[in-house]
Amino acid sequence: MEIAKRQTPYSMYKNNAHNMQNTRIKIIDAARKLFSEYTYSGVSMSDIAKKLNITKAAIYYHFTSKLEIYENVLNEIFNILKSLIDDALKEETTYKKIHKLITNYITFGLEEKTLIRDAVLKSLPEESFIRNYVSQFRKEIEDAMQPLIKDSIKNKKINKDVDYKLLTSLLINMMDGLILEYSFSNKKVDPARTADKIITVFSLSDCCVNSG
Repeated sequence: MEIAKRQTPYSMYKNNAHNMQNTRIKIIDAARKLFSEYTYSGVSMSDIAKKLNITKAAIYYHFTSKLEIYENVLNEIFNILKSLIDDALKEETTYKKIHKLITNYITFGLEEKTLIRDAVLKSLPEESFIRNYVSQFRKEIEDAMQPLIKDSIKNKKINKDVDYKLLTSLLINMMDGLILEYSFSNKKVDPARTADKIITVFSLSDCCVNSG
């Protein structure tokens, strides 16, 4: 007959800490899906508890407020965006990097369309840390895109008087506008084909195909 191992206080603490961490992850994951579907203001703590089939008290054990959960959701989303940008910048040529950046950003935007829509329409909560997160989203994609646009202008056919920072801003605004349009229409979108069209509109294809 096999004798069950006796748990020490340390092993019990480790198991409890592991279970608590798993619960936190589940709460953040469930909240992220709800926020994405119904927006921040459209989701209550009761909604999150109901989705997980737990009590509100169980959620308050891990988080002090819905706002704290939202901060954790934004942090997770921000890390995903950074990974998508890093992935695009591994491409070999300027053209491929720009194309992959646009494709990945649109893919990201369609997954997180509610966040993009709320940011564009300025309907996010007023708390400054949330505004800072959204500003950081924007800065990450701008910082990745600006050197590539600058290189494209320098290398070939775009008018050299064009301000690369302005062009980058216009490009990102166009992507946000398309994501906003798609979020209202629920239209199916091919991010790679959309990237082709955006690159054509901004005359980026010819100018950077041959640039490094």
